[in-house]
Amino acid sequence: MNTEILEKPLPKPTSEDYVGMRLLESLIEARLALEFLNKGLVRNSAGKAFQSWRALLAALLRLELDKLLKVARTEEERKWLMDRAVPRVPTSRMKALSQLLEDVGYGGLSAWMDKALDLHDYQYNGPDPGMALSKYRSRKEAVVDVKLIINELMRGIEKLKPRVKWSNELENAFKALKEEVNKVSKSY
Repeated sequence: MNTEILEKPLPKPTSEDYVGMRLLESLIEARLALEFLNKGLVRNSAGKAFQSWRALLAALLRLELDKLLKVARTEEERKWLMDRAVPRVPTSRMKALSQLLEDVGYGGLSAWMDKALDLHDYQYNGPDPGMALSKYRSRKEAVVDVKLIINELMRGIEKLKPRVKWSNELENAFKALKEEVNKVSKSY
């Protein structure tokens, strides 16, 4: 797996290549999440699963920017979408951004966003039997959600294939992730 791609500067959000690079980032981060899971590093895995979901959200925001600008209520909101939301995808606004994407046809996305945010909390707080700091009482509960969110991510990316410039690099990363999913399902 070529993780060096994650270290390269991203294309500008106005570039045609931006969506593809974000999808590639999403696939690589998801694969890293599963590799960490295979090593028993559940908190690290949860963090990578969150990062993979965030990269997918960035790709969707850019892909649907025209539609999002039409449903934005104010000029200030439109400017924020173009200047901040697409290039940065602030964690504090991910829930609202996923709800906006639901408004333009991505039904169920905000429920998956909630799961990604729960995994983000787990990364920092670990299992919490009292559930004060984390939604997960045990590592096993987090493992289940890492696997679920990565499977949903793969379904979502597969649906996008006809709408994006699908490179060999993307295809190879998608296949590599599928192989890793099969390994994890056998080990957990």
